[in-house]
Amino acid sequence: MPSVAWLTIAPVKALALVAREEILLERHGVSENRRFFIVDENGRKVNQKDCGRLGLVRPRWDERAETLELTFPDGSTVGGAVDVDGALTADFYGGPVAGRLVVGPWSQALSDYAGRELRLVQADPGGGVDRPGGPVTLLSTGSLDALGARLGTEVDPRRFRMLIGIDGTPAHEEDEWIGRPVRIGEALVRPLGHVGRCAVTTQNPETATPDLDTLKAIRSYREDGTEPIPFGVWGEVAEPGRIRLGDPVQI
Repeated sequence: MPSVAWLTIAPVKALALVAREEILLERHGVSENRRFFIVDENGRKVNQKDCGRLGLVRPRWDERAETLELTFPDGSTVGGAVDVDGALTADFYGGPVAGRLVVGPWSQALSDYAGRELRLVQADPGGGVDRPGGPVTLLSTGSLDALGARLGTEVDPRRFRMLIGIDGTPAHEEDEWIGRPVRIGEALVRPLGHVGRCAVTTQNPETATPDLDTLKAIRSYREDGTEPIPFGVWGEVAEPGRIRLGDPVQI
């Protein structure tokens, strides 16, 4: 039977992923996931396509204590209790995401690191930093193996920044789940479409430098689905619940 292979969240969109042994999947997704995002001096969202080095900054967000710590590659850290002041709306996937500017040392530290002015924003609760209507993303290890065979090397799943990894299926079986309810642990999800890929997937998660032409490899054997360059699927939460590593996955 297929089972959960990995669980990863990004408390700050564009920064490093955080591996979890379990998550609580609610209607809006995982409350700690993409709780913050980064914008430039003009209020436009910034991600690893704009600055790959951001993916090397490791966040630690304590939802209960409302404290955030960022650890940079040189070992330096900034952290403390989060306070916000000033509303801001950014564009994600063609739709607005509301948040508030975070007061404290984080924006300056990120700006110094990136060499450009950046500001940290806390998304409003349920604000939709994830794809609107689709906070769940799924990718199978079988699909990663198929891509690795094309590239001639093992492919790190962190390149694709997916919430849930699935073991024990043929390559791209998750495509067949679109429109069908899937029980994952205690939760029920419904995949709705493909995840279209961008240049971020070419970057090595350990170095932030492009080293694999993932996009060309995907195009070499995959036809466009609901989005171009499809690899993995996204969907909605039909029934909230807890998901743990090793939990069964059933159609």
